[in-house]
Amino acid sequence: MRSPVGRIARRAAASLAFVGAVGMLAVAPWFGGEVRAASEGAREAFVTNQGGDSLSIVDLATRKSVAEIAIGGKPAGVVMAPGGRIAYVTAPEGKEVVVVDAEARAVTSRIAVGKGPVGIAVHPDGSRIYVADWYEHKLYAVDPATGMVTGSVDVGLSPSGVAVTPDGKLIVTADRDSDEVSLIDTETLTRRAHFAVGARPFGVTIDAEGRRAYTANVQSDDVSVIDIASGSVVATVKVGSRPYAVALSGGRGYVTDQYAGTVSVFDLDTLKVVGTVSVGEFPEGIEADPSGDAVYVACWESNTLERIDTKTLEVTDRIRVGEGPRAFGAFLR
Repeated sequence: MRSPVGRIARRAAASLAFVGAVGMLAVAPWFGGEVRAASEGAREAFVTNQGGDSLSIVDLATRKSVAEIAIGGKPAGVVMAPGGRIAYVTAPEGKEVVVVDAEARAVTSRIAVGKGPVGIAVHPDGSRIYVADWYEHKLYAVDPATGMVTGSVDVGLSPSGVAVTPDGKLIVTADRDSDEVSLIDTETLTRRAHFAVGARPFGVTIDAEGRRAYTANVQSDDVSVIDIASGSVVATVKVGSRPYAVALSGGRGYVTDQYAGTVSVFDLDTLKVVGTVSVGEFPEGIEADPSGDAVYVACWESNTLERIDTKTLEVTDRIRVGEGPRAFGAFLR
């Protein structure tokens, strides 16, 4: 299993010694990103490039990268604040969250968080950021207004993915090395429950109703379907090799299969795989456009952001970005 820094070690460009990969995805709208009308599409993508220590900004209308911002610290996770004016980026080697003004295309501040910040999500009202620390096995809460850590809670081993329910009451973490997820109360920042899922869960996504969560389980090559209210796994969907993250759109789930170079597509009602889309090498971060027309996938080895048409299940565009793109989180605005 490769490190959460990715395959940088093969290129002699990384020193971080995590075990496992990092992944998470939440569909629009849930990760607490920008709120839009359902038919309104995203304008831009903010893609973390771990190999390039940068953040690429892609214009989704022209399908071109229009800016690249130096981040440092092997950036991995990303989430857009409500309204889309701010991007929060985790830098595991820098042990910080980097705050980026999306309009000015500039870093505005850096917030020290833990020893290995990886997954990141934002509360729906924008008042708090939640950061999973791979090394310390904690979830941190951060006040973005003051740039201060306001609390933390112990979760399972090596948490990676983080998602918040639409009502803002619960946080779900994918605890990779415990093979489980944790449910955390946002008001008290206490761990209310934890239970087993598939082997090595990375990405976690919550549906728009806040009813179900989905984890991509890297080692068992499947997706665990979780009933949040009961705190239990209600189904398992077999997908491709080394699934990383899940997006939801139009009654379907889209799962990046890292080793297969594909995206598996399954029906959310029948929980049966209905298609497989070939994409670039080592697909990782994935997010659905809120218009429902497309899903965007970051392909680590190909250095591309790829657009899948949700009607035809075909790749319609391959956009060059920086080196080693992860787009690990809610990267559309």
